[in-house]
Amino acid sequence: MNDLPRLNRVKHPSQTSYPERIVQFGGGNFLRAFLDWIVDILNEQAEFASSVVIVKVTPHETYKELDEQDGLFHVVTQGIQNSQYITETRLVTCVKRTVYPYLEYQAYIALAQQPEIRFLFSNTTESGIHYEPNDQADDQPPDSFPAKLTQFLYARYQHFDGATDKGCFIIPTELIEDNGTQLREIILSYAKAWQLPAEFAHWVSEHNIFCNTLVDRIVTGFPGEQADALQQQIGYEDRLLVVGEPYLSWVIEAPESLRHEFPIDRTNLNIKIVADVNPYRATKVRILNGLHTAMVMLGYLMGLRSVRECIEHPDLAQFLQDTVHEEIIPSLDLPESELKEFTATVFDRFRNPSIHHRLLAIAVNSSAKIRTRIMPSLHEFQQKQHRLPNHLVLVIAAFIRFYKGEWQGDSIPLQDDVRIIEDFKTVWQNEQLSEEQVTAILSNSTLWGENLNQMPDLSSQIYAYLNRINTDGILLLIRQINGVN
Repeated sequence: MNDLPRLNRVKHPSQTSYPERIVQFGGGNFLRAFLDWIVDILNEQAEFASSVVIVKVTPHETYKELDEQDGLFHVVTQGIQNSQYITETRLVTCVKRTVYPYLEYQAYIALAQQPEIRFLFSNTTESGIHYEPNDQADDQPPDSFPAKLTQFLYARYQHFDGATDKGCFIIPTELIEDNGTQLREIILSYAKAWQLPAEFAHWVSEHNIFCNTLVDRIVTGFPGEQADALQQQIGYEDRLLVVGEPYLSWVIEAPESLRHEFPIDRTNLNIKIVADVNPYRATKVRILNGLHTAMVMLGYLMGLRSVRECIEHPDLAQFLQDTVHEEIIPSLDLPESELKEFTATVFDRFRNPSIHHRLLAIAVNSSAKIRTRIMPSLHEFQQKQHRLPNHLVLVIAAFIRFYKGEWQGDSIPLQDDVRIIEDFKTVWQNEQLSEEQVTAILSNSTLWGENLNQMPDLSSQIYAYLNRINTDGILLLIRQINGVN
């Protein structure tokens, strides 16, 4: 790479400089390969005409490479799309500068006072949206992200004397449910604790729009072994080169007014502005995440160790296809055509040769994942069809067998709540469970959140499956359910 010029705006003069309309809290790989990539496309295709200012939320170090490269970086998308392998590279030019509240607090406040600012985006990890009682109004800055944002909004409110047109769209992308609602409530809590004017709290609630969101794109980061070849193709040394999958989804719960200001309809990006994000969350959790959990439980007991191995195994792949089309999709509320289209993209993503997703990484805290990803589909199917879904019941049986912590003489490194692991260790003293032990497991409301014995025939079917798993192995059972002789 020494023979390549370093990427910056002197060596690579960028396109038009747009007004600073976006403040982005966080500058990690995900936001750069997701939000900044999107903004760049909106600028190019939809006349969005917006630059991004990145605010570093944490006190340690700076975005040194981003500053040295004048905000420029490349995003490489690699993977399967519409059953075809694609690779594309985009130079992202929308990031204009960075601001460091811990080093230049007044610059942070000055940013809040810029009249053109309209959008506030964030990704501060799932733990970033929390209330820190030690944060105070006169901290420069306070520790938590919501407290920093409260200061930002209050500075804006004061500077513009509460002008109704100087509120913002506040769109967090942290992977927590009701992220926008939670963020607003924490800000209002700070406003009360700091004894800020009641008029400010009214302005926050009435003239700023907090959006709940659901985001999805796998971003693997700097390409490692591919880096030299990619940079030779680009013609620059880019230390911020970031790789992600082609698939992208962003569901934003917001009023229609956002559509007029955030012109996604002028692109083909998979971004939806909806009245309620919850049906889309249920779809993602129960199809994509549900299939992940299913393949962990079944694939690992078949000797497979990665998502791609599972999806390339003909019997397991067929089982997973049948699971989603016959049992999960019928339990969901979105239009069937939309659910099938989403499912097709999920299987394309599973086949992505650029991503090595280990089953044991997905298996962490599987007890909670079974409860949130599998059980709702099982319940909905049983209520609508008045019978048990055979595929999903097998997944639960495989989960119980997996949590023995051993398979064919090899230990399985379980990572979960210690109490749950100990409960399974206690019950799995013998090679096979008795009917009474299966009934006892299903009655464990700490594990399932309910007594599953209330579901007719579930205990007897799981007991039968566990016997077959031990005597015949998982593959023969899958083939039988698939209808293969």
